[in-house]
Amino acid sequence: MRLPIYQVDAFTDQLFGGNPAAVCPLEGFLPDATMQAIAAENNLSETAFLVGEVGEYALRWFTPTVEVDLCGHATLASAHVVFEFLEPRRESVRFRTLKAGTLEVSRRAGLLTMDFPAWPAAPCEPPPGLLAALGGTPRAVLRARDHLVVYGSAAEIAALKPDLAALAAVGCWAAIVTAPGKDGTDFVSRFFAPAQGVPEDPVTGSAHTTLVPYWSKRLGKKILTARQLSRRGGLLHCALNGERVDIGGYAVTYLTGHIELKNIDAKRA
Repeated sequence: MRLPIYQVDAFTDQLFGGNPAAVCPLEGFLPDATMQAIAAENNLSETAFLVGEVGEYALRWFTPTVEVDLCGHATLASAHVVFEFLEPRRESVRFRTLKAGTLEVSRRAGLLTMDFPAWPAAPCEPPPGLLAALGGTPRAVLRARDHLVVYGSAAEIAALKPDLAALAAVGCWAAIVTAPGKDGTDFVSRFFAPAQGVPEDPVTGSAHTTLVPYWSKRLGKKILTARQLSRRGGLLHCALNGERVDIGGYAVTYLTGHIELKNIDAKRA
């Protein structure tokens, strides 16, 4: 079996920036174990699998170790593949997902904007070991799907050196750390999910379903610019629209190729 594969740098307009994702268009979904094995072999934070349907695509995402409910950068990468390779005349595309509903991505002048659900966070008690594993001096802890840990400055976020083994043992799905931005950026963040096979994610679109409602309320504005302070880094153009958030960014193709599934029974893997 020979499968197409694309690798796309998302949330950047420069090659080798942003967050790389693999995208595999399929005629039908492979067995879960096969898709998980492909994601592990790719060893990127996410591999997306999409299947064309009438007027839309079904979409699923896998880290090297687990399937996830929602992924932003691999959705952006999937839309880039649709617009650049599969259906170049389209200006918007809808993705049907298992647990996050239908997600729409539109493009204008190269900017891809995703329409995602808003997942506001509420104050909570941090689970034992979380703050010690992250380090620094947090100002607040909240939770939606992920724990949101707020610090005082962008410099503090950049300086964090979490104990990833300790963080993986805490038992939370993932930790978002955030602080006010600088130099024209409204806020900054980083994202750690070592228990899910992602020690630090370069740019995390799904985290902004929680970050955007938090910073919109705190700053009193609906349109926000965000930067993720990973080594690769990424810029996101965001807006809060009631119970939805717009998360926008650019994407760049790194490679196109094929996966050769030889010496395995893909129907049983």
